[in-house]
Amino acid sequence: MRGSAEVAKGRIEEAAGVLTGNEKLRDKGRKDQAFGHVKQAAEKGVGKAKASARRFVDEAKDRAEERIDDADSNR
Repeated sequence: MRGSAEVAKGRIEEAAGVLTGNEKLRDKGRKDQAFGHVKQAAEKGVGKAKASARRFVDEAKDRAEERIDDADSNR
């Protein structure tokens, strides 16, 4: 389950707990929301790391191609 789904599920649980007076359900909903927010932050960080790694690899490939081209032109 993605972080946003976990947050939505938690909101529903919390609301249901409030409406029924069920403290355990309300607390579970709050916990699920917090977990969802943490999961969203982690997903965002992973996405940024992947993008950074892609840029690094692309730059390394470009530099390698340039060096190969330079070596070929010097022959």
